[in-house]
Amino acid sequence: MATSFLLLPSILFFFASASAHIHYVARVTDNPADQLVAALNNNRTAKKESTLYDNPGLGCIALQYIKAYQGDCGAVGGDGAKKPPDSQFADTFAPNCGVTASTLSQITGRLVACQSKYVEPSKVFSEILMKDSKSLEILYDKNHTEVGAGVTGTDGGAPYFWCVLFSNGTRNSSFTAEGGEAKITRPGCFSGANDVCSSANWPRSITQWSYIATAFIAAAYAFGL
Repeated sequence: MATSFLLLPSILFFFASASAHIHYVARVTDNPADQLVAALNNNRTAKKESTLYDNPGLGCIALQYIKAYQGDCGAVGGDGAKKPPDSQFADTFAPNCGVTASTLSQITGRLVACQSKYVEPSKVFSEILMKDSKSLEILYDKNHTEVGAGVTGTDGGAPYFWCVLFSNGTRNSSFTAEGGEAKITRPGCFSGANDVCSSANWPRSITQWSYIATAFIAAAYAFGL
């Protein structure tokens, strides 16, 4: 009888851990932004780097960041590359997400991609965002502690924008939302929100679209906040 009582905490811990794992897998499967963060963290841990906290407030801001491009794929990379003014983080992005401006932390890296066809998140990560040594430098930067990703189409279709923002903020005290949850804004998906996003924002046929390697524009860069 005593042995049974000793085993009970271990059994309960096992089932609690398994349930948490199942919940996490389901959440990642249902949201392309979560899938992108999962691919990123898997790559970091494979290189013995730490897993980054998926901050929903930062993820929402990543979605707002790419909406600032207003569908202009040409502004993401090449000679006409641009980036939204840093002042928009506090003036526009944070309020749109319900994130308290005083909790904004430094942005330690940014990766942005735009392409004319929808691409699976794992391919976006490996074949588009990780396109050169600068991208890898951003990915493995030891100053990062948090990450947030956003993805959206334009008017429900192409072009498709992807954004990953990195920060050195502190978990539970940076990019915090009023009321505890970042605002869900449509169209688009952002990571960390525990939001089943794909059914509301992406055509079911997108996974059947072919990927044309020459049909995208992508850029990767890092700037401070």
